[in-house]
Amino acid sequence: MSEAEAMGSERRRIPLSDVWRDRIRAAVSQLAAAGAVVVLFGYLSFASGAFLSANNLFNIGVQSAVVAIIAIGMTMVIITAGIDLSVGSVAALSGVLGAMMVVRYGIGVPLAIMLGAAIGALAGMVNGLLITQAGMAPFIATLGMLSVARGLVYIVTDSVAVSGAPPEFKLLGQGKLGPLPIPILALVVVALAGHFILTRTKLGRYAYAMGSNREAARLSGIPVKRYLTIVYVISGILAGFGGMIAASRVNSGQPNFGIGLELDVIAATVIGGASLFGGEGKVIGTLLGALLIALIRNGSVLLDINTFYQQVIIGVIIWIAVFWDQYRRRAASEVISGAARNP
Repeated sequence: MSEAEAMGSERRRIPLSDVWRDRIRAAVSQLAAAGAVVVLFGYLSFASGAFLSANNLFNIGVQSAVVAIIAIGMTMVIITAGIDLSVGSVAALSGVLGAMMVVRYGIGVPLAIMLGAAIGALAGMVNGLLITQAGMAPFIATLGMLSVARGLVYIVTDSVAVSGAPPEFKLLGQGKLGPLPIPILALVVVALAGHFILTRTKLGRYAYAMGSNREAARLSGIPVKRYLTIVYVISGILAGFGGMIAASRVNSGQPNFGIGLELDVIAATVIGGASLFGGEGKVIGTLLGALLIALIRNGSVLLDINTFYQQVIIGVIIWIAVFWDQYRRRAASEVISGAARNP
């Protein structure tokens, strides 16, 4: 019997009540994130008179859009038990090169946006190939890309912002479609696409399978290397697209953009219930995590709290989320072990 068949046989021996119990445990992280968002939203509503203004609420949505869009790609990577530390640098590289194409070479804004996303895709492909073909650990491969992409940003810009973009360049980051800011609409489209991929496509099913047990996935016939590379390409595309939104918001390519962004992105994913051990994660949870981080940062500004405290708070929340994930996994392992001993 193959390992995949053995795993399937063991799953069939687990009582249905235990399966539901495990699903409930998996949903608790998302409920906790939602609860934290509600509590923080309620507190800020009373603590600051400016919080509930339409401009501030839209500002929170726009601020969280870049992190959330990139975090959706990170969610797919973490589901496969990987990590992508390069997203901040890749976003910066895409943003400055996209702005440079418009300012210096007269390329149209829509084409520049697509090329910016394509630059992210190329970086994601390099990450994927380093992991699947060269056998590098995701941490090492993407850490190297973080350094390479950031170095290229400074080389091509000479550490000077790319400014002078035409007014239409601002549309993606500052424009509105009716009353809704375009970054929020872009986030909605990306979130729906990400949810569809994870829940309705072969890529989504394979991502969860690879994250749960990569060797078992390989033995069951899944072309692991191909689909793992695709996941990193998607992460790169969304990093590139997020970088273009950020560049459009300030109407320039900023070489220092994205420093530390990967930490917010990973935090949003983990807070939303994705497991760093792989096999778990939902788009809705990631959106809640990104919103929670945006509320923390926005509330700190409104309440005149030192920005350094933001990092402390986010770090503590990450500790709690990871601790809960470890506890839940240990509990699930005990359930499976008990079911195996008493079929």
